[in-house]
Amino acid sequence: MAKKTKRKIAHPKWPMQRQLNLQHEGKYFDLRGNFDRLNERFFRGRLRGYKVMWGRKRKRRPKEYFIFGTIQEEDRVIRINPLLDQPFVPPWFLRYILYHEMLHAVVPDEPGANGRRRVHTELFYEREREFPGYRRARRWEEDNLARFLR
Repeated sequence: MAKKTKRKIAHPKWPMQRQLNLQHEGKYFDLRGNFDRLNERFFRGRLRGYKVMWGRKRKRRPKEYFIFGTIQEEDRVIRINPLLDQPFVPPWFLRYILYHEMLHAVVPDEPGANGRRRVHTELFYEREREFPGYRRARRWEEDNLARFLR
């Protein structure tokens, strides 16, 4: 009797972001090119296998706070808020946001007092301040945050 072989699943259950076809090329900025340059300059090319893409556009803008970018370490996905793909956003500010998210890949989290993990540690902030133009980027963020909110 012939041995039965297991059939491969035709449609594996991948994480949601792999099912979505989100692009790295925006109207004004190419995230992949910026990621690659930052990776070489600040991380010696060590961040391999990362997807960098624009997030989904929301129907409504947030009222109180704005998330510029996120990283999902387990899937190696960095998403940048698509509202940053506008002509008034300076390229150096976009690079700062991308750098911030990339730092999460190399600076370890710490356990917090309440049992939650702390991702913005002293070491993280120290490394973040090493970004050229850090103060200018933070100032621009403060001065322009209202443009991203409702």
